[in-house]
Amino acid sequence: MTRIRTAPRRIAAPLTAGLLAAGALALPGQQAHAAGSVVKVTGAQGDWALTVDGQPYQIKGLTWGPAIADADRYLPDLRSMGVNTIRTWGTDATSHPLFDSAAANGIKVIAGFWLQPGGGPGSGGCVNYRTDTAYKDQTTAEFTKWVSAYKDHPGVLMWNVGNESVLGLQNCYSGDELEQQRDAYTTFVNDIAKKIHAIDPDHPVTSTDAWTGAWPYYQKNAPDLDLYAVNSYNAVCDIKATWEQGGYTKPYIVTETGPAGEWEVPDDSNGVPEEPTDQAKAEGYGKAWNCVTGHKGVALGATMFHYGTEDDFGGVWFNLLPAGQKRLSYYAVKKAYGADTSGDNTPPVISSLAVEGDAAKVEAGRDLTLAVKATDPDGDAISYQVLGSTMYLDKDKGLIPLPATDLGGGRLKLTAPDRPGVWKVYVKATDGKGNVGIETRSIRVVPPAVNGTNVALGRPATASSYQTGSGDCPCTPANAVDGKADTRWAADWSDPQWLQVDLGGSTSFTHVQLVWESAYAKAYTIQTSDDGSNWRTVHEVTDGNGGVDDFDASGTGRYVRVHGTARGTGYGYSLYEFGVYH
Repeated sequence: MTRIRTAPRRIAAPLTAGLLAAGALALPGQQAHAAGSVVKVTGAQGDWALTVDGQPYQIKGLTWGPAIADADRYLPDLRSMGVNTIRTWGTDATSHPLFDSAAANGIKVIAGFWLQPGGGPGSGGCVNYRTDTAYKDQTTAEFTKWVSAYKDHPGVLMWNVGNESVLGLQNCYSGDELEQQRDAYTTFVNDIAKKIHAIDPDHPVTSTDAWTGAWPYYQKNAPDLDLYAVNSYNAVCDIKATWEQGGYTKPYIVTETGPAGEWEVPDDSNGVPEEPTDQAKAEGYGKAWNCVTGHKGVALGATMFHYGTEDDFGGVWFNLLPAGQKRLSYYAVKKAYGADTSGDNTPPVISSLAVEGDAAKVEAGRDLTLAVKATDPDGDAISYQVLGSTMYLDKDKGLIPLPATDLGGGRLKLTAPDRPGVWKVYVKATDGKGNVGIETRSIRVVPPAVNGTNVALGRPATASSYQTGSGDCPCTPANAVDGKADTRWAADWSDPQWLQVDLGGSTSFTHVQLVWESAYAKAYTIQTSDDGSNWRTVHEVTDGNGGVDDFDASGTGRYVRVHGTARGTGYGYSLYEFGVYH
């Protein structure tokens, strides 16, 4: 059976277990509103429909990303896109204003409830669904509390219990125990479904997972679900065949879908997932919607991923409006849902982005030029911004501005980052009308080449301290002079600390290059000595920022050392390489 996975790094944070503590939240005073809708799954095998107050209802949705406080700001925009449904991952006291705003804009909510370990990879910790009755009792009480509170709210479409936990349990268990846990989890979902139905017979209950391989467990253990739900991206068009081959007797909805995720694309020449172009992403939404609507009488609609504004690694990959700027994908969803796009001003289109020179050998701190080809369908003037990401260096999803000079003709000149490793570079093309086109490339930053001989290479090295264990350690002094980019010296977490190399005899040098790990020196000196006891300072740094420190420094001596006096982080000092050149 086809495994259909979803994003391993969730953009919108779900409710944490802490928010689910029984009695921890108090429901605000109910606002006056009309009675809730009656939502039903109607029809028979292969000819199902969703109805709201007796009228057919096809889910044309998006997953919800903004803060609830911004609901009144963004929900009218969603309505203008043809969206009639949003999906959330958690429901509690704070959900009330979102339901109110949704109802006021003619939009309904698939109201989620979060169960551990959700999110596919198992975010939120592990639970033993066979034995942990306290957790099950607590979450059951919490979920039914909010069902009771909101069951008559006109903003509610259905309840969704759990997200990707059948898949996520593989990160907690294996073998026979994993199978038993999956059975226990889906049985628990069914128990909750029965309790929800007893409180609220007017709204369906479903449960989302990350692959259709979860459906056999629901088929066996959760007969009280009204319909199934799955998150699927590039493989969304395989769901129909999987459903037919599985002999299922319930309809389904797709609760996340869109373009290919990073787990579904090939790696580029630098070994990182090759992000689809804006054009490919826009096509991905259109393709997904066509495949959902192509399974007539069974697929009852979709909430595509993601109406979010985060402007970070995941936001650029999936969000329809990162930093509030609309992309080609935004308009593709609007078109798919049948809204009027005839008067829209649409984003610039980047047709190519190239790194001049060798993208696998970009020297740290040196000039880097990008060649961009972009056009604007509406003839708007295009301006550019360049950003960088260290996601594949340290898992930081934030984007770092990289100031660039527009050389004309689509050529952008910037200073390459000074931290070695693989970076992603983002070029944003904006039209001044609230639209953006984004293209990305990876570069591998390397220390700058140095003319001369590294007289420290392979020489004996000593240090004030070094870490003996954990992670990639022991991190001995010799690691800093072995010529390898992936071994390091790491000192204790205190000041001062030093590392010295014995050149074997009095030696002159004119240049030093330090390649720091993320734990760097903010203040340090380069010193020489003839006897290893009496030191002369030949260079001082007081504003270090890590990465590669590459500078001229002249001195003579048998010993050369880097003497750190102020750490740049709470950790120790950590050097990949200490090069001394003449």
